Amino acid sequence: MRAQNSAIASAPIAVDIPPVPRRSGDRAGTALAATGVVAFSLTFPSTVWGLDSFGPWSLVSLRSVLAALVAGGFLLAFRVRLPERRHWGSLLVVAGGVVVGFPLLTTLALRSSSTSHAAVVVGLLPLTTAVFAALRTGRRPSRAFWLAALAGAAVVIVFTVSQSGGAVQTADLYLFGALLVCAAGYTEGGRLAAELPGWQVVGWALVFCLPLAVAGSAVALAYEPVRLTAQGVAGLAWVACGSAFFGLYVWYRGMAAIGIPRASQLQLAQPLLTLVWSVALLGEDLAPAAPVAAVAVLVCIAATQRART
Repeated sequence: MRAQNSAIASAPIAVDIPPVPRRSGDRAGTALAATGVVAFSLTFPSTVWGLDSFGPWSLVSLRSVLAALVAGGFLLAFRVRLPERRHWGSLLVVAGGVVVGFPLLTTLALRSSSTSHAAVVVGLLPLTTAVFAALRTGRRPSRAFWLAALAGAAVVIVFTVSQSGGAVQTADLYLFGALLVCAAGYTEGGRLAAELPGWQVVGWALVFCLPLAVAGSAVALAYEPVRLTAQGVAGLAWVACGSAFFGLYVWYRGMAAIGIPRASQLQLAQPLLTLVWSVALLGEDLAPAAPVAAVAVLVCIAATQRART
């Protein structure tokens, strides 16, 4: 009887425990995804730095090689087994969209486009990722979520286009192509991160690209001149280790914790952060409207995080 009373007394405690970790997990997931956004916001300025030393094809290839070596080192150190065959297709989508497609297309665009204009693609990325996620997973966010997401995208687009003078550049085709392949890679990677640890999703996607990256580096370096500078090397180091590995690692972990739609909307802040880095690192001018746009975007982000997804 005493054992039975003890079991009965402990039952309510078991019921009350689950909500606490879930709330804590939401906060941790949001923090991880936000850290990824900060890392990604440095990508465009770092790419501009990297182009000071390397050609566009060399920069993208070397970025992939270095990131794959770092990721492969972690996979070997922890003796991670090869992913199951059923995961290979998703990993190839991540590799093609995030590891190869987005870096290559944006690097080609940044040869003739300013970072502020290139930020347009990032302004549309959260909404596009949410659409891809809804189509791929079948989950439909609420109307309030879509309204807040559309409002945030509109604010970012209007601000960044006004920053670039509203001109349509030839680089826009590269940017919109980058938008589509990156949204597909984010969606598939976020879905896969629910089954595999986020760092393994990133790691295997990078390792899968290593043979192609090594071959691309050999060809590109033979045809594109290299002029090593401190800025160029620093830019390459960040896009390889900061954006391509660390940023994607925390980003996919965050998406797995709070869901792809909610995580994607945190990227509404990325173009504005990129503009701040552009001023600090590249010497570009920041418009007086930036603080107003920043507040408006933060309001939209808060609305998407509170909306039912």
